[in-house]
Amino acid sequence: MTIENSTYAEAAMLINKPVATVFQAFINPEITAHFWFTKSSGNLEEGKSVTWTWEMYGNHSVTIKVLTIKENESITVQWGDDEENIVEWEFNDLGESKTFVTITFNGITGTIEELCSQIRDTTEGFTLVLAGLKAYLEHNIELNLVPDRFPIELTQE
Repeated sequence: MTIENSTYAEAAMLINKPVATVFQAFINPEITAHFWFTKSSGNLEEGKSVTWTWEMYGNHSVTIKVLTIKENESITVQWGDDEENIVEWEFNDLGESKTFVTITFNGITGTIEELCSQIRDTTEGFTLVLAGLKAYLEHNIELNLVPDRFPIELTQE
């Protein structure tokens, strides 16, 4: 059975830093590389396509197209080639040093089994990203959550 309407996955977390600091952590790949991917072809800019690479996963890459950026409020990108795959970051300023970040991945389709798998994996992935961001920005600690999720020793055949 295939679900006709697309669905979404979501992760959210409080980051105890000012909204401008948290926002820049996703715009500037020199910061993002401390908690998510290892390389980027550039900063996020509206209308620009950027390639993110995870070297720890055999140089797995994804090209994202930046659809909209509202400074310190939101970022919306197309994830990969599928125009239905839209990722949205929402930055909710809760005061001088508190930002609530919500990441939503829209456009998940498929059978019930595929939906469950994609929602689980996407929610888990973005939760690890947010936890890594929190540790890095609040405590200057790189937890390596993303690379440690799939250690090479378990993924080699």
